[in-house]
Amino acid sequence: MKVDFKNQIDSYTAARGKFSVVTVPAMQFLMIDGHGDPNNAEAYQGALTTIYPVAYALKFLSKGELGRDYAVMPLEALWWSDDMASFTTARDKSRWDWTLMNLVPEWITPEQFDQARETVARKNGAPLLDALRLERFDEGLCVQTLHVGAYDDEGPVLEAMHNEFIPAQGLRMTGKHHEIYLSDPRRTPAEKLKTILRQPVAPA
Repeated sequence: MKVDFKNQIDSYTAARGKFSVVTVPAMQFLMIDGHGDPNNAEAYQGALTTIYPVAYALKFLSKGELGRDYAVMPLEALWWSDDMASFTTARDKSRWDWTLMNLVPEWITPEQFDQARETVARKNGAPLLDALRLERFDEGLCVQTLHVGAYDDEGPVLEAMHNEFIPAQGLRMTGKHHEIYLSDPRRTPAEKLKTILRQPVAPA
């Protein structure tokens, strides 16, 4: 039976128009770092064309060698900047730093990650394999919501999250802004894109 972690991990669901406080469990991810506008930064495209082949190589390795099949999870990204207003009121994508992420099961080992990377390397076409890593990530307490619409329309939602809801709950922002892309932008109209917007927090 194929496992779909989106249906098993509560923090992969969110409601449109509602901010929720959730506790996100520690999980392991493929990760790759970069900087710049995701629409035109060469590093971003290189990261995309690296992380997905390894994610699928791990899936096939797990199914073939371990007898454990699972659905490849959606792309995720951490975003940050020296001035967080570049995400909201002074939106400027050229100033963004990011880490692309893809969740992989806990049973995947570093040795299997290396094996999958070697498999992808033999096929060429994944330009940033040396920058890709397998890392455990523990976000803990977070606020999140579901945004439906174009990525460029997220600003007002983030403004409300950061400056209204979070302070009203007696919380403060701590970690990096996190997005989970539930839709494929190649196949989904911009106005129908579904994205979980998440912000780690702590008591103020």
